[in-house]
Amino acid sequence: MKIYNSEEDFLKDYDSNRYEKLSMTTDILIFSVSDGLQENYRKLNKKYFSILLVKRDNYPFKNKWCLPGGFVGIDEDLEDSAKRILAKEANLKNIYLEQLYTFGNPNRDPRMRVVSTSYMALIDKNTLNQKISKNASWFNVIVFEDDKIIDVTLDNGNEIIKFKILKTLQEKTTDRYKYEILANDSLAFDHPLVIVCGISRLKNKIEYTNIVFNMMPEYFTLGELQLVYEAILNKKLLDPAFRRIIANKVEKTNKMKIGGGHRPAILYKYKGRDDNDKK
Repeated sequence: MKIYNSEEDFLKDYDSNRYEKLSMTTDILIFSVSDGLQENYRKLNKKYFSILLVKRDNYPFKNKWCLPGGFVGIDEDLEDSAKRILAKEANLKNIYLEQLYTFGNPNRDPRMRVVSTSYMALIDKNTLNQKISKNASWFNVIVFEDDKIIDVTLDNGNEIIKFKILKTLQEKTTDRYKYEILANDSLAFDHPLVIVCGISRLKNKIEYTNIVFNMMPEYFTLGELQLVYEAILNKKLLDPAFRRIIANKVEKTNKMKIGGGHRPAILYKYKGRDDNDKK
């Protein structure tokens, strides 16, 4: 082993070609909740948990759906890369973004060795001012899960995507699971794994953080907020349990929601939001 007297001497002698090269990408998981139609006009509109996908127009996986993503520039910060890709592939800017997980299976991309850092983005798509890209589409998310299998169906009204994931408890003390794709015919790369990891992260964080309000309008009824929680958690919540979850997160306003065949309802807002905040 060669001994160097200084870091400067080491860098002069350093040969970067001694190591194999790999590429870095970012993939963005964009979640939203939006209104569906309700047959009974006296009830609140049903809420749908949804995800944004982009159809690939080149190989590999041409004509298959995937998450918005792309390669990181050599001088580009990871989060800056994610923001650039959001703007380019989905025409979305200034939305909530947090790093999710890094995926590095050697076989995840048929072109080369590619490691991807995924991000989770949240948005209230009912209030979107900009149109999404023409090759992008919102898919409603339907999940059936037991102790070992996660069945996911994605539906945009024209196409249905299905995939199945095996989950194995990897660490009991942290309730951490390992995921493996069992069936997938329409999604590119290992994006079923990214989606499942993102859903799991959001379901966990929604109960102990205020992350859900990135998907809400400025003013909302408690009934509307409860439907959003139920859509994400994929279960019905008892009113007392829900009120405990949100007790310190919202505040009552002097505004009312009226019309649409519903009884007038008090509007609330997130405590951490200023009235002058831009949407």
